[in-house]
Amino acid sequence: MFRNLMAGVAVSLLFANSSVFAAEDRVVDVVAPFEITGLDPAKSGDVFLRMAIVETLVEADAQGNPVPALARQWTVSEDGKTWTFTLQPNVRFHDGSALTAEAVASALNIARAKPGLLSKAPIEAITAEGEAVVKITLSKPFAPLLAFLAESRAQILAPASYAGADVKSIIGSGPFKLTKLEAPQSLAVERFDGYWGAKPEIEQARYLSVSRAETRALMAESGDADYVFNLDPASRTRLAKSDKVKLLSVSIPRSVLIKLNAGHAFLSDVKAREALSLAIDREGLATAILRYPAAATQLFPPSLGIWHDASLSPLSYDPEKAEGLLASLGWKKGPDGILVKDGKRFALTLTTYPDRPELPLLAAVLQEQWKEIGVEVTINSTNSSEIPARHQNGTLELGLMARNFALVPDPIGTMLSDYGPTGGDWGAMNWTNASFQQALDGLTRIADASQGETLRHQAVAAIQADLPVIPVAWYQQTVAVSPKLEKAAIDPFERTFGLETMRWGK
Repeated sequence: MFRNLMAGVAVSLLFANSSVFAAEDRVVDVVAPFEITGLDPAKSGDVFLRMAIVETLVEADAQGNPVPALARQWTVSEDGKTWTFTLQPNVRFHDGSALTAEAVASALNIARAKPGLLSKAPIEAITAEGEAVVKITLSKPFAPLLAFLAESRAQILAPASYAGADVKSIIGSGPFKLTKLEAPQSLAVERFDGYWGAKPEIEQARYLSVSRAETRALMAESGDADYVFNLDPASRTRLAKSDKVKLLSVSIPRSVLIKLNAGHAFLSDVKAREALSLAIDREGLATAILRYPAAATQLFPPSLGIWHDASLSPLSYDPEKAEGLLASLGWKKGPDGILVKDGKRFALTLTTYPDRPELPLLAAVLQEQWKEIGVEVTINSTNSSEIPARHQNGTLELGLMARNFALVPDPIGTMLSDYGPTGGDWGAMNWTNASFQQALDGLTRIADASQGETLRHQAVAAIQADLPVIPVAWYQQTVAVSPKLEKAAIDPFERTFGLETMRWGK
């Protein structure tokens, strides 16, 4: 009760001191945990895309298939090395300037010079041909290019947005234009009447970053927010009984994973990683913490269709086998029950973050389950940026995280980023597997999804066998929506909040 009271006080203070959010009709107030960490798409491009301020050359349909966006069509040369994109006609940026091939090529060249998937694609050149054609030349065939061009960091901004390669303002071409930005917390948008596509019915919207899940839920219940994204399990249960909000829920291609430093002395042997996996009661975790059936039996959830291998032997719970594996590696329990070898305790730090409110709770349960097999874990709940930072400086031991495999419409993009030869901030660390790399390389050359089934299963099986990451649970996304708001939905690929299709009830 005290926590709820304090959260309520925090909301009241927030609204009393904010010039951005106030009780006002006909403005859609969106609340989510994501901070606006900078203007550059490499930092906060996902927020600008979700708020329909910016667009990409290619979009994704409900199944993740590439569909036209700023590019109305494209062709590929016979050798697979040249992609030609024809732009939509009569597109204007929010400053009134025209969308031209030169503007698109310049934006993409700036994007691929910065961190992002485009920097990992084998692109030799991106050039403009006339006013409406963009040509991308590759050094080798690369089937996932369309998916890479749909990533938020590949958004197309107006030339006036840039000062050299630096982004100084967000001037997009989407159905809503940015009217106010107070980073890292909030922004406001209004309908762009010059939009080239279907005009939205909503006229104004605001976005607010709120890190505490309890606070977000209270804002939904009080009517201070109209679309509240990412609810914690306890709030979902409470709000489901309330007539003040509507709850929407959908399975999404996101998994809770434990990232392991496979180069760590305690974790370098696959038997140790397997032991940690065997000690996890996934069914119990899902029931107690997530409160829906979501125990992960492999890396990809069934919602990812062709990447989920139903024939794969599932991850299981067997603490006795886990103890046997650790004993075979020379670990013996000390007087306090913690494993010891060569005078060293089997002690590790698990880094996680509260942006996803279920993660610290899951970490606490994992800590207890691993203690039962003699592994001592200290939890470090901090900023989400700590996991990639510790990956880069080599200090990460274990990281509990939620990974979205559809940041680009085809998970191959995320796989290349996370599990390539040098690993990735949100994927493998000090792990390589020849069979996996062979499968991944093959998939970059196959455009037809049905032809890549064997290779996809080969890649998934390699991760299941070596466990550079340990899958824990699959995700359902839940959103609380005001009853006054109609046609609200959840995008399973988390590319949009859906402002484009929402409308106020009559």
